[in-house]
Amino acid sequence: MTLTTSAPAALPYVGRRLSLTVSGREFPTNRGGLCKKGWTSAELIDSPERITTPLLRGADGRLSPVSWEHALDEVARRVSTSRRVYGADSVGVFGGGGLTNEKAYQLGKFARVALGTSRIDYNGRFCMSSAAAAGNRAFGLDRGLPFPLSDLDGASTIMMLGSNVAETMPPFIGHLAGARAAGGLIVVDPRRSPTARLTEDGAGVHVQPTPGTDLILLLGLTHIVIAERLHDVGYLRSRTTGFDGVRRSVSEWWPERVQSQTGVPAHQLRAIARRLASGAGAGTYILTGRGVEQHANGTDTATAAINLALVLGLVGREGSGYGTLTGQGNGQGGREHGQKSDQLPGYRKISDPAARTHVAAVWGIDEAALPVAGLPAVELLASLGEPGGVRCLLVHGSNVVVSAPDVSAVRAGLARLDLLVVCDFFLTETARLADVVLPVTQWAEEEGTMTNLEGRVLRRRLAAEPPPGVRSELWILAELARRLKSPGTFSTHAPTVFDELCRASEGGIADYSGISYDILDDDSIAAYWPFPRGSSGTPRLFGDRFAHDDGLARLVPVKAHEQKAAAQKDGVVTLITGRLLEHYQSGAQTRRVPELLESKPEARVQIHPATAELHGIDDGAWVELARGESTVLCRADLSLEIRPDTVFLPFHFAEDQSANLLTEQLTDPISGMPEFKRTTVRIQPADPARRQEVVGA
Repeated sequence: MTLTTSAPAALPYVGRRLSLTVSGREFPTNRGGLCKKGWTSAELIDSPERITTPLLRGADGRLSPVSWEHALDEVARRVSTSRRVYGADSVGVFGGGGLTNEKAYQLGKFARVALGTSRIDYNGRFCMSSAAAAGNRAFGLDRGLPFPLSDLDGASTIMMLGSNVAETMPPFIGHLAGARAAGGLIVVDPRRSPTARLTEDGAGVHVQPTPGTDLILLLGLTHIVIAERLHDVGYLRSRTTGFDGVRRSVSEWWPERVQSQTGVPAHQLRAIARRLASGAGAGTYILTGRGVEQHANGTDTATAAINLALVLGLVGREGSGYGTLTGQGNGQGGREHGQKSDQLPGYRKISDPAARTHVAAVWGIDEAALPVAGLPAVELLASLGEPGGVRCLLVHGSNVVVSAPDVSAVRAGLARLDLLVVCDFFLTETARLADVVLPVTQWAEEEGTMTNLEGRVLRRRLAAEPPPGVRSELWILAELARRLKSPGTFSTHAPTVFDELCRASEGGIADYSGISYDILDDDSIAAYWPFPRGSSGTPRLFGDRFAHDDGLARLVPVKAHEQKAAAQKDGVVTLITGRLLEHYQSGAQTRRVPELLESKPEARVQIHPATAELHGIDDGAWVELARGESTVLCRADLSLEIRPDTVFLPFHFAEDQSANLLTEQLTDPISGMPEFKRTTVRIQPADPARRQEVVGA
């Protein structure tokens, strides 16, 4: 992406915002293409809804403007009191996958050094955590794509599970052209999504399993590969360990049994397994997304996909492979440098004594002062205001009252806090509940780096000065650290913070030590991590060895249990959630872009016409979705592109249209990932009185 301004970026703000325009930049991943969200992103810079002064909730219950000095003094005073009275872990930090690497790093350091708390996690726990856990235990390393995205151009077969790239990242579609031309695009999704429609006219096949049965589907495909002797025996012997356990674990999932559970015909399962094997090592890729990972068994499902890729001999061979697609702007880098509750910079484990020694030395503190691992996001939010839990919460780059599961419980937790501080551009649904709101810079108003889905580190350059009164989070964290009399140093200069990040990551899994702003400013250099000092980076991983000490990949047996379908009576259906082309994450930004909001102004539930007829629901009519006491009110969108036993609701909307009013605080025991993609709900026509009360319609 490139930006132009109507005046030089160095000009000061004089009461009128600079006018920015966005244009596509020729780049290997997107080739100059952007989605609607990218083309319209400049509108957010001069949005009239920008917060440009700190806000403090007064005795009258209202948020009122105050000076930065007053706001930061108040935060520091109340945080210090909480630490003194209730202990360091009474203060929590909740970060975001959209923060730059510098801000994510500084936030993790601030939590552990200035606050001394273990209670830090971030919204990437809702996004990439299951794929990360699966990649770490199989390969010893988690990088979304262990190969450049452009490698997909030469593929003849690509199987995508639970990813709707046609809406979430449209420029990605160009990399599927080769597989589509070869008739080898396989899309696994309960919906006939825009991505699934790319398989039409002989371009591939759409597999439409029952929601929540992806694990069984993958075990069944692996069973067929092994039973028909399509597995790569030489690769398995030389490059992996654990094959016998996986072979035994999939033996019970023969095609007809898989068909009975997933609804996918046995003949289609066999055809897919054979297709994947026919191009193994020469143009076959398996890619996963949130649709198969955002489950209470998401880590095992991602592991099953990796097992299938390993059995076929795909991983670590140029021209084939396995990967997972990131879901946020800095979904990869945001999880590498310390926002996760159990990690230190460089993807180091906070429980590793050597990691603690190294990072403490870089930070200039005693390693004994570093806290231990804290709580993953859902548990952290569940502890808000509870005895022994978090009493003060600082939120950066996240809108938890829309994006977290069971948002009613999250709202109640926020209400129990002694202090809620939110750093944001707008008065989001979470910021409206805060005691202190701090206005921060947007993407075009700051220097920094991001790491894309390939593990390539990219520069973000200042294109416009922020409005007066707005501050960078680096400055905010440095000012709070000073007030809290923190040890160590907290720079406000992004290049300086990045240099420190690189030193802190040195020797870790995600080693950035050989990268600098000078290298990133050289367009002839592609900076893929690991990029140790003195190296030229690593575009492709696992060519010679995996990241485990013995160099071998781990095949990990996983088990699936037979699924009981939701009883199709009394309005009971299975709810799945996901994205729309026009909106992003909690909608905090995209719902403020007029063009995007006008295109998709409200949440609509996608329902099969047969299901709608059964329950007396007309197209466009108001319906209620309910789980327990929680209810979502929205209009019906009748479509043949959804299974009759399933409904789909986008998660970008707030208040009574928030999909996460219906999801549960049920998590994967390994990754902490919430179950977003399979919730049993009841659907019925909306009560007229209820509709009038909520929408005035």
